Amino acid sequence: MCYDFKAQLITQLKRARHHRDKEAVRILTERLLKLGVKDLHHTTGFDHPAVLIYTKDQPHDPVVARWGFVPESTKDKDKQLQVWNKTLNARGEDMFETWSYTYSARAKRCLICIDGFFEHYHLKGKTYPYYIHRADGEPMALGGLWSEWEDKETGEKLTTFSIVTARGNDLLARIHNNPKLEGPRMPLILPEDAIDTWFTENVESEAEKEKILGLVKPYTATELKAHTVRRLRGKEAVGNNPISDQEFRYPELDPTPDQGTLF
Repeated sequence: MCYDFKAQLITQLKRARHHRDKEAVRILTERLLKLGVKDLHHTTGFDHPAVLIYTKDQPHDPVVARWGFVPESTKDKDKQLQVWNKTLNARGEDMFETWSYTYSARAKRCLICIDGFFEHYHLKGKTYPYYIHRADGEPMALGGLWSEWEDKETGEKLTTFSIVTARGNDLLARIHNNPKLEGPRMPLILPEDAIDTWFTENVESEAEKEKILGLVKPYTATELKAHTVRRLRGKEAVGNNPISDQEFRYPELDPTPDQGTLF
């Protein structure tokens, strides 16, 4: 699963910075700040933050979207509010068959650039947050699905997205041990050579569908690192604070001489 992540604005602008000159990026940054896009040191999908996504239509120029997918067929505002807490993640293996995502899986896939994400480890009735990031310190490119919904009463348009998930790798199997879930999951982290295929190709045939599904797989565990961080929930929650991803140790997780380490 992926309900919490870190995405600084400079990270979200990764593709724009690579393909646009400094002045264009400066102007874009100023415009985005006025639209409420900001550094997300820690954010949760349940707050439906404004996040930058990249689409087939604008592969190098980001679009401002809200986290929590709202299908284009959603009837009204009440239905929209009911839906988007349930659509923060889209199970990649099933996205072509899940009615909410079918159209977007075929024609509206997107990228989200983040610094890393948070998952909770369960032990003796308590949870401990971990921050997971690339070992080389580079941003992660997540696969997503996006949609543009229009409120028929007001004419308001809302661009939204869901993060696609895949089966968890060996690292996530040790962290994401929620007893209520069938098995570990993780966001779909796309390697560089898969990015263009993911969000530029339309799916019109079974072969093209299988090509996209072939990208839905765990990211290599040895290319990721993880460490415990301060609480993300409850009275001790760190909030959107630059220290959110800094290592914080819990004595109860320190190994005893007869135990191995979690990592």
